[in-house]
Amino acid sequence: MSANQIFYLKQIIEDSSYTVAISGSRMLEECGIYSLKSQDLAFKLESKYGFSPERMFTNIYFTNRTSQFYKFFREEILSVPSLPGPSAYALAAMERAGRLQSIITGNIYDLEQKAGCKNVIHLHGTLNYFICPHCKQKYTREEILNTKGVPHCRSCGTTIRPELLFFGEMIDSHLMTRTTREIEKADVLLLLETTIDSELYANYIKYFSGSKLVIIHEEENRLDYRADLVILDRPMNVLPALGYQ
Repeated sequence: MSANQIFYLKQIIEDSSYTVAISGSRMLEECGIYSLKSQDLAFKLESKYGFSPERMFTNIYFTNRTSQFYKFFREEILSVPSLPGPSAYALAAMERAGRLQSIITGNIYDLEQKAGCKNVIHLHGTLNYFICPHCKQKYTREEILNTKGVPHCRSCGTTIRPELLFFGEMIDSHLMTRTTREIEKADVLLLLETTIDSELYANYIKYFSGSKLVIIHEEENRLDYRADLVILDRPMNVLPALGYQ
């Protein structure tokens, strides 16, 4: 990252009428959280539980091995400290300054909203709420943490499930439409620790027709050349340097 890149990025954002940020899974790493699909964590969890996280974090495993699912989920996901990092606070400052209109994320730890962001689209849901599939009564993260074993609905006794997407489940069509519309409206699109060919975001990014596409990530990607500005650094080193308060 150079001073010239920061100056150019600030100019791009200041000139933008509508800026949207897309947050990739590696954004979690600045907060000490790692994606379940990361190789090191996957190996560790499979050694501990006997199954890969990609198998445990599914509706089939939840349905057929509910007790084992909740043991894994409480210990490895729900109890993980999840405090916002520098990027989340910088995004919140940009939003307060009127320089960021929307954030799109597939991360479930709700880091941006904890930092103060208001307009966040959670494609995969968050850890904040759980739901009874039968009567639709909702429960908070704290309520589930205060239970032991498999939590059941106080109203009807049905097993409660996290209100988020398991691996292999489809994103809600309303969220897909909202995401597409935000990207269509964007004058500037910021890709943070993700890529143009991202498995999650590629089908949304293709709707971008604004003036500037900016990519900020550590590792170079073969499609980076399509962006108007590429900064090969962590967003936590770049976004705070923009100086928004």
